[in-house]
Order: sequence, then structure tokens, then C-alpha cells
Amino acid sequence: MQPASVGFQCPSCVREGAKATRSGRTAYGGQRPANPALTSQILIAINVAFWLLITVTGGGSSRWVDHLALLPDSARFRLPNGTILAVDGVADGAVWQLLTSMFTHVEIMHIGFNMLALWFLGPQLEVVIGRARYLALYLLSGLMGSVFVLWLTPAYVQTVGASGAIFGLMGALLVIAIKVRADYSQLLLWIGLNVAITVFGRGFISWQGHLGGFIGGALIAAAIVYAPRTNRALWQAAGLSLVGVLVVAAVVARTLSLN
Repeated sequence: MQPASVGFQCPSCVREGAKATRSGRTAYGGQRPANPALTSQILIAINVAFWLLITVTGGGSSRWVDHLALLPDSARFRLPNGTILAVDGVADGAVWQLLTSMFTHVEIMHIGFNMLALWFLGPQLEVVIGRARYLALYLLSGLMGSVFVLWLTPAYVQTVGASGAIFGLMGALLVIAIKVRADYSQLLLWIGLNVAITVFGRGFISWQGHLGGFIGGALIAAAIVYAPRTNRALWQAAGLSLVGVLVVAAVVARTLSLN
């Protein structure tokens, strides 16, 4: 690993992923991207758009937060003026929150740190595994983080942020670094620092989302980089589908338990 302005760079990982065959594919079967930063740029733009919508409509008091944030069960909140506000949760059908919460931020520091990490980590992964696999990794990691929040967070606590997906990218890079036998000591140091921040800030940081995202990212990356060369795409699709099925099953089980 080589130190960078933020975190680290994994030259071995990037070199491995940039190996092109005659078909112009990465070492793990993905289409080699012409611009490996494009997907991350689009994801950042979506996050910023959500943040701007919330900011211009009241910030933390915006009704959009109630629609987009992840709330396991429906809840009623008393506003300062005495009004009772009813907010839908996943258990009562607001399943879109599992996805939208991944793009929702209220505080500028929150979105700033997450988007900086995405800008730094994303292109490295896209050049290694290809655009479609990278996008699947990001979204499934975030959903795995949402599932852990759904199960391990109190039913009436709202959660927002892309941190689950970001931790998924960290987990994926660790798996790839191990696969290519790179020196991942700097990566472990950076992951350890983020874990320490999560532990000390667990009162206001979603350790559940971080843990779920990291586990999800590691599992998905393993399915991608350790798939047999014969019928590699089929094996990778099966691995990612299995993660998707686990996510759906966990959501259904938790919803039934809350109802």
C-alpha cells in the first residue's frame, strides 16, 4: 500500500484489475472502463442531489428526511408545537427506505466525509472489477448495511448515510488485496481507524450499518474475485444473487417480526 492524501492506494490491486485481455476485460471478467471514475461521480451526484433537496426544504426538520431515512417500524413523533407526526417505516411498507437511506444525508460533514471516501475508493475498485460489478458491489453492500440496521437498531430510530456502502468498498478492497497478495497493512490501519471512530461515536454513528456494509462488501468481492475462471460470469452472478436473496429474506423476516 502507498499513502495518499486520503487513506491509501493499492497499486497491486489496480495493476491486477487493469490487466486487459484481447476482449478488453479486467482480470475478473468485467468490461474495462474507459473512465473508472464515472460511476463514482454519478453516485456522488445522486447523494449531493438528495442532500440539497433536504437542505433547501428545512434540513433536519424536512419532511423528506422522514420519507427517505431508514425507519424499521412506523412511529409517531411529537413536534415542538404539540402536533403528532406519523412516519411510515419499513415494517408498514416503506421498503424504499432500505435504498434511499443510502443516499440521504443531513449534515454537511457527514456527506463530505462519505463522498470523499467514495471518490477515493470507487475508481480503484471500478478499474479492478469493472463498472457493472462495482455498481452491484456498492448497492448490495449498502443494502446489507440497511439490513443490519433493520435488525439491530431500535425500531423507532431513523438512520441515514452512505457509510454502509463505503464500508463495503473497504471490505472489498481488503479481499482483493489479499487475493493479489499485496501489502495491505496500510489498508488495515485505515480500516482500524474507521472502526475506532465508529466504536467511540456509536451513540450517533450507525455501527450496525458499518458492520453490515463491511461484511457485505467482503462477501461480494470474494464472490467476484474467487469465482472459477470456467463460467466465471455465471459463478459471479450466482454469488451476487445469493447475497440479494439473503437481503430479501432478512427484510421479510424482520418485517414479519415487527408486525
